[in-house]
Amino acid sequence: MKIEVFSDDESTARAAAKFIAGEARAAVAARGQFVMAVSGGRTPWIMLRALAKEEVPWEHIHVAQVDERVAPAGHPDRNLTHLRENLLEHSPIRPDQIHAMRVESPDLEGAAKLYAAALADIAGSPPTLDLVHLGLGPDGHTASLVPGDPVLNVTDGDVAVTGVYQGRRRMTLTYPIINRARRILWLVTGNEKAGMLLRLSHGDPSIPAGRIRQDKAVIFADRAAAGDLAA
Repeated sequence: MKIEVFSDDESTARAAAKFIAGEARAAVAARGQFVMAVSGGRTPWIMLRALAKEEVPWEHIHVAQVDERVAPAGHPDRNLTHLRENLLEHSPIRPDQIHAMRVESPDLEGAAKLYAAALADIAGSPPTLDLVHLGLGPDGHTASLVPGDPVLNVTDGDVAVTGVYQGRRRMTLTYPIINRARRILWLVTGNEKAGMLLRLSHGDPSIPAGRIRQDKAVIFADRAAAGDLAA
């Protein structure tokens, strides 16, 4: 696993945007499209705003969600709300190229299956994403794969629905589809992440993030999160 360390969260986010743009250009040249899945969070929104300014073959890009909170459309808790604000409104990407998890559905399990089918339509069966962007929680979670939740054990589906975590249920990509991705980009900032980032770098399987494959992964972190890794 490659680790790159930057001075602060904004420089980390901008570097991640440049990395994604390069991966997108290479994927489109090789396979005709680039399918990425993005996570939520303040630093990722900076990353997406920066990505909107990069040289990207937007007409060949598909953007999926790594996870989403079960909340009404347009709610500030929704990752989709910020995805639209920071990417859709600042880049030439079309609304139909952003694939939203339908967490407003009264049948969440059914909606998860439909989302998995939608990913298969754009990324093959089983779907192979070109890039999955992940964050890291202070408790070691990534996506909405949180400690103790049954979704950690899902092996027969690419999308699942969690129990309540921090006040809301979530829909999330599962280990199988994340670990099939051609590239995994971790974006980790803040000193509260330092302990878990060290465990992630060692592949600690006792934390949810540690079960993500490392051979195709790169970590972009700021100095605060990198801690001893920056030494």
